[in-house]
Amino acid sequence: MGGAVSAGEDNDDLIDNLKEAQYIRTESVEQAFRAIDRGDYYLEGHRDSAYKDLAWKHGNIHLSAPCIYSEVMEALKLQPGLSFLNLGSGTGYLSTMVGLILGPFGINHGIELHSDVVEYAKEKLESFIKYSDSFDKFEFCEPAFVVGNCLEIASDSHQYDRIYCGAGVQKDHENYMKILLKVGGILVMPIEDQLTQILRTGQNTWESKNILAVSFAPLVQPNRNDNGKHDTVGLPPCAVRNLQDLARIYIRRTLRNFINEEMKAKGIAQKAPPKRKRRRCRRRRINTYVFVGNQLIPQPLDSEEDERMEDDNKEEEEKDHSEALKPEEPPRNLLREKIMSLPLPESLKAYLTYYREK
Repeated sequence: MGGAVSAGEDNDDLIDNLKEAQYIRTESVEQAFRAIDRGDYYLEGHRDSAYKDLAWKHGNIHLSAPCIYSEVMEALKLQPGLSFLNLGSGTGYLSTMVGLILGPFGINHGIELHSDVVEYAKEKLESFIKYSDSFDKFEFCEPAFVVGNCLEIASDSHQYDRIYCGAGVQKDHENYMKILLKVGGILVMPIEDQLTQILRTGQNTWESKNILAVSFAPLVQPNRNDNGKHDTVGLPPCAVRNLQDLARIYIRRTLRNFINEEMKAKGIAQKAPPKRKRRRCRRRRINTYVFVGNQLIPQPLDSEEDERMEDDNKEEEEKDHSEALKPEEPPRNLLREKIMSLPLPESLKAYLTYYREK
């Protein structure tokens, strides 16, 4: 599934294409997509496919097409502080993007059938927190993943504001999914080859809307244990943050606000990281055709405009080449700089930076 937009050269290029095709329509979704490089969730040797609008699968590891994820993110109508459940959380790519919108007071849970994929998701999450330049630009709701079949969730589990299921839901399981949703909540799932948005309007009432036609592998049916019963899966607890964690959140927020005000007072606009320039395509020269005897022979039609375009293209290529030779300066992490300049013990500075190495 996918192929709705043209391939990009990098993550920003892919997002530009998704915006142009109206798959990404809101600023918060765009920011989340730009902050998480899709290529980071591919195995080494497979990144060439990362910025194509195509699904990717290797063993148990799977990523849906970017156009699907963008429609899902838009349909969920995410807001800070909401609770989110990802049924079939896979690599954690979607859950991590969701966490950037939910913020530190949301709940972000995922359940995944394959234990090796959960380990992969945890590795990718740890890498994002430790090394990504985007981490310090957001307040993050860290996902928590558990291994299990999403059709075996314990009946006394809590309900969620937003739910996404990343596998085809059989009609028999539609009501099971709906019960996991709070009143006023939104569920997005593929059912009968349609990606569907379901809003729970009351205890026993729902409104459904088809988003787009899709093709998903169906949910795996649960196995019975030796007693002939299904094993139940417990979701992560909805834990309240401790005082130490709250202090870190508010110190970082205060410092981030201080930096923004300081820059505003100095008239310095915060710059987004530079995007890779798209190479301008060279137009083909227009040919004219003349008859010579019985043959129709093309003749190039030169013009002053053609010559100007040739000169422009040469200048652009020379400029691109000289810019490529310049070493790129790493973006400054102003929040980290501010934390490291505080008169605090090194251990506390490390805690405030989430033990990040840059």
